[in-house]
Amino acid sequence: MTGELRPAGDSSGHGTRPELRASDRDRDQVVEILQVAAGDGRLTAAELDERLDAALSARTIGDLERLTADLPSEGMPPQARDLIRIDQRFGDVTRTGRWLVPRRMEIRLMFCEAKLDFTDAVITHNTLHIDVDLRVGGNLVLITRPGIEVDTDDLERSSGDIKIRPATGPGTPLALRVQLAGQSRGGDIIARPPRRKFSEWLLRRTPSGIGR
Repeated sequence: MTGELRPAGDSSGHGTRPELRASDRDRDQVVEILQVAAGDGRLTAAELDERLDAALSARTIGDLERLTADLPSEGMPPQARDLIRIDQRFGDVTRTGRWLVPRRMEIRLMFCEAKLDFTDAVITHNTLHIDVDLRVGGNLVLITRPGIEVDTDDLERSSGDIKIRPATGPGTPLALRVQLAGQSRGGDIIARPPRRKFSEWLLRRTPSGIGR
């Protein structure tokens, strides 16, 4: 293979976070990079086969990064920020669409609502730590999807409601665990799946065969 691959624990080069587990999407992205590189003449057929085998069996982001260290970086799995802070009074805050989930968040709210919609979010790690400070009228809403779990065991609450509605059934692989800590002194915390569209609700309410 062109280019020497460093051991997983070598912090002098790529793969400085070998503890981050790779997802199927991460592997697919690297496979695409390798195939494009081979098509451009950057890799021989033998090198491509060797790296494809390694990519498909890679366990960590570090393993994948080493396979593309000597290739153009377009299309590499995105790297999440370590920390995002939200400090809001009045007005609402929303994260939706294909936003990149960080490793940690600090959220402080008063007289407003913050909504984190994970429906189409880009997840590159398996745990999100959120330190919250919810004051009067400060509400946090989490829109989940199958494979996302919400843990509030470390949250201190003096007032306000906590409503956690699972979006996943037994046997669903864990994609992300959201761990909430901090305190709620008057705000609500709600975790729920996306609301069904009216057409989906109507379909569930309509007996089979009616309207055909």
